[in-house]
Amino acid sequence: MQYPLPIARLIDSYMKLPGIGEKTATRLAFYTLDMPQQDVEDFSKSLREVKENIHQCKICGNITEKEICDICANPERDQTTIMVVEQPKDVMAFEEMGEYSGLYHVLHGVLSPMDGIGPEEVNIKSLITRLQKQDQVKEIILALNSTPEGEATAMYISKLIKPAGIKVTRLAAGLAVGSDIEYANSITLKRAVQGRTSL
Repeated sequence: MQYPLPIARLIDSYMKLPGIGEKTATRLAFYTLDMPQQDVEDFSKSLREVKENIHQCKICGNITEKEICDICANPERDQTTIMVVEQPKDVMAFEEMGEYSGLYHVLHGVLSPMDGIGPEEVNIKSLITRLQKQDQVKEIILALNSTPEGEATAMYISKLIKPAGIKVTRLAAGLAVGSDIEYANSITLKRAVQGRTSL
């Protein structure tokens, strides 16, 4: 039996979301069908508003309603440090932590030649342009995920920036609290040894 066309279209729409398979999409579609009309209209309005009102900051690439985000516009932030992250949600995570007071640069992805994602597909060129304009920057912190793609992107950016005499650092990484060494992969163990600290 085929679903009525509007339900089938809604299922297809939900399946475009990451991590949503056909069964979950079908469940969500039928849940939406049972939602009160006002909730559906509010949901629809929220989707439209996000697409219409949220865009990338002209300086760092973070999401904002304005031309320049609040972080870039804040003169109280440390102007000598820029943390490079993959996605806007990473900025939110560091801001919630409350320990970092510098600036950010959002790549909106990482290099992945297998997927056809090269330097032109991520926000690297604007980082280099930004560094040429902001000569007070002394350190770039590469806060990218410890995946092969994240590591390759970090190495690529590091090679571009180091000749300018700017310090390039990575976040400390290694064994999580409560984890067993025997289950850690070689990259994790290598980073744990390299990032060791004095007691």
